[in-house]
Amino acid sequence: MATPRKQYAVSRPLYSEDAFSQDHHKIDRRRKTPRDHVKDYLTCDSKRAQRALLSLLPVVGWMRLYRLREWLLGDVVSGVSTGLVAIMQGLAFSLMASLPASYGLYTAFFPMLIYFFLGTSRHISVGSFPVLSLMVGDVVTRLVPLNGPPANITGFQGLSPDQQRVLVASSVTFLMGLFQLAMGVLQMGFIVVYLSDTLVSGFTTAAAVHILVSQLKFVLGLVVPGFSGPLSIIYTLEKIFVQITDTNICDLVTSIIIMVVVFIVKEISDRYKSKLPVPIPIEVIVTVIACGVSYGFNFQDTYGVDVVGEMVSGYEAPIAPNMDVFRESATEAFPIAIVGFAVAFSVAKVYSIKHGYAIDGNQELIAFGVSNIFGATFRSFAASTALSRTAIQESSGGKTQVAGLISAMMAMIVTVALAFLLEPLPTSVLGALVIVNLKGMLMQVGQVPFLWRRDRPDCVVWVVTCLAAILLGLDLGLAVGLGIELITVVFRTQFPRCSVLANIVGTDLYRDQKDYACTHEPTGLKIFRIPSPIFFANVEFFREKLIEAVGFNPLRVLRKRNKALRKIKKLLKRKEMPVTENGDVHLFYQQPSKESEDETDVEDLDLDLPADFQDLPVHIDWSAELPAGISVPRVELHSLVLDFAAVSFLDMSAIVGLRTILKEFVRLHVDVYIVSCDAYVLEKLRGCVFFDAEIPTSMFFPTLHDAVLHALGHREDAGGPIHVVSNTKL
Repeated sequence: MATPRKQYAVSRPLYSEDAFSQDHHKIDRRRKTPRDHVKDYLTCDSKRAQRALLSLLPVVGWMRLYRLREWLLGDVVSGVSTGLVAIMQGLAFSLMASLPASYGLYTAFFPMLIYFFLGTSRHISVGSFPVLSLMVGDVVTRLVPLNGPPANITGFQGLSPDQQRVLVASSVTFLMGLFQLAMGVLQMGFIVVYLSDTLVSGFTTAAAVHILVSQLKFVLGLVVPGFSGPLSIIYTLEKIFVQITDTNICDLVTSIIIMVVVFIVKEISDRYKSKLPVPIPIEVIVTVIACGVSYGFNFQDTYGVDVVGEMVSGYEAPIAPNMDVFRESATEAFPIAIVGFAVAFSVAKVYSIKHGYAIDGNQELIAFGVSNIFGATFRSFAASTALSRTAIQESSGGKTQVAGLISAMMAMIVTVALAFLLEPLPTSVLGALVIVNLKGMLMQVGQVPFLWRRDRPDCVVWVVTCLAAILLGLDLGLAVGLGIELITVVFRTQFPRCSVLANIVGTDLYRDQKDYACTHEPTGLKIFRIPSPIFFANVEFFREKLIEAVGFNPLRVLRKRNKALRKIKKLLKRKEMPVTENGDVHLFYQQPSKESEDETDVEDLDLDLPADFQDLPVHIDWSAELPAGISVPRVELHSLVLDFAAVSFLDMSAIVGLRTILKEFVRLHVDVYIVSCDAYVLEKLRGCVFFDAEIPTSMFFPTLHDAVLHALGHREDAGGPIHVVSNTKL
């Protein structure tokens, strides 16, 4: 049974924009000048200073609201759980960055200390992220290759290869932090809006493929040189398959067992997560077991298994970044900064919405920028967040970044006192843990069929970004993906889906006539809608679609009429065209005679100007049957309504083009009306001297129904047939 709907009736005058402005006076608002904005920006008082302090140090705001009894226990449990996972991921992701494993523990500690004070998210776990680790690893491999001499960099003298790699990674991270800090200070947090979910999904899927390939050498126990740049993944796979017969069986079996066990336990944890107080720390469990088994059976000497080896105990003195590395890695550091911020902000936004608090994109840039700068001075590499760690921190009871601080303390304890226990850990175990945690990113491939069915331009962005990032490398792939995304935006605005509207019978509503059966389009009236801004790139498309909608080219018809008028003037001059006494002969009706009638130069006629009848003794009816030899297209249209409800702006090219199009119709005696025009667009048209005698302000109407009723009423007043739209009441 259909739900009864409420009825409403509104009785008001029929308004044009001019009539509306007469009845309803618009308030004159004073707009701020650039000087006013600068003055407001530089003005400071106690409240603004307090807001600035809270903005710069968000910890002050949420610590004042901290509920010690309710939140502390959850934060402690969450911090311990997250810390154990962060330690394992730090070790694994450090190998991805082509660094000794112990430096992953630095990344789990130093950046978190700064983010605790400066970050606005209360739930994300700051530390290593596989995509960033891989991107940093590409730079490290390029400047300090596994086989071959390092790049010619001044600061490399006297350093071992591992120390050179650490210097490169920390310098790249320092530069990455500088980029993030600069964007935060310049209030460029909005930049993340240019990285759509589709682009990020395709990019991270490609990164997962790169990560998978990079870990195969650890899983198979092979020595594979690092490659960077376009097609590096192809070269890496080639080297792996060439050496596939040299696979270390112990590494392979260990990796398979680890992956199967971790996968099964994770699936069980996901299925019963509502019943488990904290997720099962399976990574920590298998790591401890693997360390014990490797040490007990001496995997390194007995089976030739690569192990983590000597761990750096404690913390080293801070170092300065290398300027030569800055110059060599600037093009890679910027996309690393963008990706790191985009991923962290996206994850932070999910949890801020879930828990009902606000995050500030600009402050997040500052927080991550300072965190990476600070961490880089202590030899950590690029830090962001990881969805898996953040999910553990939130699901295990974490309420604030106190949990993150405790997880950092866990990494510090391991670094200072327990690092030696991880020395017998096989690197194949870390590779297996990385691969098994790629499931979420690799499963994003399932979005492609859905996107293809729902939004093909988005599907193109996903596929192109993914393929480009796989084949060209993550930095170039991100640039290609961003370019394709911007092209799709331009394509959508340059070629919008224009439509012809018709009245829904019995209402004052208008919809696309192709979508509804019960519609009525009054004879001689056309309603055209363009659902996008009009600017230099699509103004010609707008013209073409409008001509297609009305069924004729107004400029061509105007030229035909003027050519016909030239012939008619010649016939009249030679008195070869008879005119009746009353002048009412379908084609002509008699006008008052003028003394200058016979003095017209019939050759001087601008075909693009409206027909001039002042020097003729007759008026021409172009809709009547014309004499032999004179052919002019018949125009049945008397009114054209343009729906500008979705036109958010016009540039100068569009204003000139729109003015030309409207004049072409007006010169054919077609009444043109523009409806629902934004107030600022209308103000810009006035400022650009858009209006004149042919295009008056009276053609603008506030609603579509107002314009249609006015057009039909105007037609009736002019003596033409009237076609009722509906019996609706305004």
